[in-house]
Amino acid sequence: MTAEAKIKIGIIGGSGFNDPDLFKNPIEREVTTPFGKPSDVLLEGFIAGVPCVLLARHGRKHQHQPSDVNYRANIWALKEVGCTHVLATTATGSLDEHYCPGDLVIIDDFIDRTWGRKCTFFDRTEGGPRGVCHLPMRPAFCERARAALRAAADARGYSHHDGGTAVTIQGPRFSSRAESLMHKQWGGHLVNMTTVPEVVLAKEAGLSYAAVAVVTDYDCWRDNEQSVSVNEVLEMFAKNITKAINVITDAVQILAREEDVSYLEAHKELVASSIMLKE
Repeated sequence: MTAEAKIKIGIIGGSGFNDPDLFKNPIEREVTTPFGKPSDVLLEGFIAGVPCVLLARHGRKHQHQPSDVNYRANIWALKEVGCTHVLATTATGSLDEHYCPGDLVIIDDFIDRTWGRKCTFFDRTEGGPRGVCHLPMRPAFCERARAALRAAADARGYSHHDGGTAVTIQGPRFSSRAESLMHKQWGGHLVNMTTVPEVVLAKEAGLSYAAVAVVTDYDCWRDNEQSVSVNEVLEMFAKNITKAINVITDAVQILAREEDVSYLEAHKELVASSIMLKE
């Protein structure tokens, strides 16, 4: 039996990824979780026969700034409707000369520079899981899902990087030049505002999670570089969002063709083995 009968893929779209025609005959579903409401309704449908669920990270009207996104509700809602995977897009600035605007990056690690965001489901919320979860974050992303994104980008011939560390800042402001230089010195390749805690929560939920980043700018670390602007980010993202959509929709089909989906159980077992103080 192929994975197609066993998987359901959630797609979390960042800025610009809100194509209502992505699915044929989509169904809107409102979901409430123990952690509140997700950013918007869930849009359910099929991509090449594979059940998928689309969720706009910031809401379809981009009404939620990065620090106010209810990441826990988003991930929990996708899990609640049966998703086994989450494939995400994110707009990122570059901290590396070789990661050029317009490139795609299959992220493989992160540095957390956020604060005050809810980063675990295990906090005694009524209706949530119990205990304390000390979750290992190496690897931070699901390697099987990353491989599917990489294969999709390769097949399309898109310029992309297999790996990159994303420094996730609090936002909504962009970095100062001193901060940008610091993030670069730390070994970051990219800077964005949404990878954390999304990747952490997806792993804690036992889901297969991977993200494709669209490089939109060089942040402000380079000499003579102008400060990054919203218009610049949106313009570059709009020019390249079709590539990200193609990579994700192709990756959906790649994952559906796989015979061995035992890695999904391995994700769940990792979470179970990381819980202490069970009640």
